[in-house]
Amino acid sequence: MNDANTTVAAGLMKRFMAIIYDLFLLAALLFIAEMLPVALNHGAAISRDNGLLVFYLIHPLYILLVCFVFFGWFWTHGGQTLGMKTWKLRIVSLDGKPVNWQQAGLRFVAALFSWTCGGLGFIWSLIDKDKRCWHDMASSTKLIKL
Repeated sequence: MNDANTTVAAGLMKRFMAIIYDLFLLAALLFIAEMLPVALNHGAAISRDNGLLVFYLIHPLYILLVCFVFFGWFWTHGGQTLGMKTWKLRIVSLDGKPVNWQQAGLRFVAALFSWTCGGLGFIWSLIDKDKRCWHDMASSTKLIKL
């Protein structure tokens, strides 16, 4: 791998293309992950009306956990999701070392915040001199081109 100071930061369009690829894989994983709640709810979809309010309340947390494990695993084991491999991108710590689980967690939460702010955290990379998004800055990581 290149020295951390000589790497080239990934641009916004490459980030979005990798995200689109990853969304297809994540959607397939979420279909599989939904089998557990549906099975526990006797084959019915999760709703408030079926008497199992606990499923309704924890379901969003379960989905977030599945998403975090998906991204966190890839980020901490090689620094690349499938979409990032396709677009030749990698996440590394600012010192060039692999990302740890704490950084992955911070990155995930900050990325969610970036999306909930209408994508402003991603657009920030257009004005940042190092092309870093909010989640890059929050987790002391950077997305580099290989």
